[in-house]
Amino acid sequence: MNDETNNKEYEFLADDPNGKVMPIMLSLIIGAFFAILNETLLNIALTTLMKEFDVSVSTVQWMATGFMLVMGIVIPMSALLIQWFTTRQMFIGTMTVFTIGTIICGLAPVFSVLLIGRFLQAAGTGLLIPIIFNTFLLLFPPRRRGAVMGIVGLVIMFAPAIGPTLSGIIVEHLGWRYLFITVIPFALFSIGFAYKYLVNVSEVTKPKIDIPSILFSTIGFGGVVFGFSTAGNQEEGFLAPVVYISILIAIISLTLFSFRQLKLNEPIIDIRVFKFPMYLLGVVMFIIIIMAMFASEIILPIFMQGPLALAAATAGLVLLPGSLLNGLLSPVMGKLFDKVGPRFLMIPATVLLCGTMFVLTRLNTNTPVVVIIISYILLMISVSAIMMPAQTNGLNQLPKHLYPHGTAVMTTLQPVAGAIGVSVFISIMNAKQNSILEKAANPADPEVINNAMVAGVELVYFIAFCFAIFAFIVSLFVYRAEPTEMEQLHAEE
Repeated sequence: MNDETNNKEYEFLADDPNGKVMPIMLSLIIGAFFAILNETLLNIALTTLMKEFDVSVSTVQWMATGFMLVMGIVIPMSALLIQWFTTRQMFIGTMTVFTIGTIICGLAPVFSVLLIGRFLQAAGTGLLIPIIFNTFLLLFPPRRRGAVMGIVGLVIMFAPAIGPTLSGIIVEHLGWRYLFITVIPFALFSIGFAYKYLVNVSEVTKPKIDIPSILFSTIGFGGVVFGFSTAGNQEEGFLAPVVYISILIAIISLTLFSFRQLKLNEPIIDIRVFKFPMYLLGVVMFIIIIMAMFASEIILPIFMQGPLALAAATAGLVLLPGSLLNGLLSPVMGKLFDKVGPRFLMIPATVLLCGTMFVLTRLNTNTPVVVIIISYILLMISVSAIMMPAQTNGLNQLPKHLYPHGTAVMTTLQPVAGAIGVSVFISIMNAKQNSILEKAANPADPEVINNAMVAGVELVYFIAFCFAIFAFIVSLFVYRAEPTEMEQLHAEE
């Protein structure tokens, strides 16, 4: 099959007169589902891995921290790679890397080998989402992208939602190695299916590779993820030298990276995407939602297992309905976006987000579990009505040559915003809790400890409530990005 193509081919595929689009979509979605599922599949098995390989908590955490770190490094490179290799080469290549990593993990005799395999998995996973977004932007006109991106959202949200539950079953009945072994056949099927049906839809331009930009990007994005992820494991938090030095170096590197991109004729990531107002607002909304979602997935289980004294398995089940509903609603929100535009979805959703965050500021030791279940469901409904529409509307405003750069920025921000949100909110919660315990007459009293944690959780959600209000204000300025506007803005460049 010829890997080369021109603009006419993918414009022809967008109309899909011969049913060529569906096999392309299936090829991409099958691979993405199992790669993204793998992100959360391992979280519940970390305790098992500590016993299996006799490693500490800080060491085994690299299975999660290292995964995000590698993703933060490779995702910014996606804009460059998409322009150097065809769609087939990129997808089959990344799925092959992911599969090799999965095989290494399944056979790993020692922890260091397991970690190497995990890093390879992360490299493959990190590149898959930008490939999918870029391909679908080329295949479908703006009027149809909401529904298509909704399907992508279903995969992105549904796979991590079932990951912990599925992982618990596999670890209990088959053993931790089957977390990887069971994925291998599906990964191989995805590669074979793509080899037969996936055709190229992108234009290979082979832009110049700027080595300093790659170094600045790697140090910058990698440093942000590493610094914020490490903060939660340090007693001093953000005051730990390894944390603030990493973040400082990362900020300097990202500043140098940004200035260099503006000077290059062929930047690694063209930050001129932020000139487009709907893309900029979409990124702001996306960051707020990612931080709120990731933080809640950490804070609520801590609260439920602490002051509410629920078992870990029960805490996971409490969050499951909201996570599943979020994934299932994503295609629905996508179709609504195509019909009514972003404002109709995002304004009511941000109001719902504000209300939910306010309710969560009132959590205490007597809060019924049903309140948390309903609150998390409402949170996930608002997430599904904001995140994918904001992404899609923002990307719709970009001209075609900026698609790889727009998708690279958004997908890079996911692990970055997630790492920042989790570490900042946990640090705020711990700081509030410690300040109360220091003043307490009997800081070892379980009731005092629980009340201190409640105060910390309330403060976290008050700050999240303020972010939600800001998101509501931003949503008032959102409008539908029309194709005519894209052409006009492209011409003005």
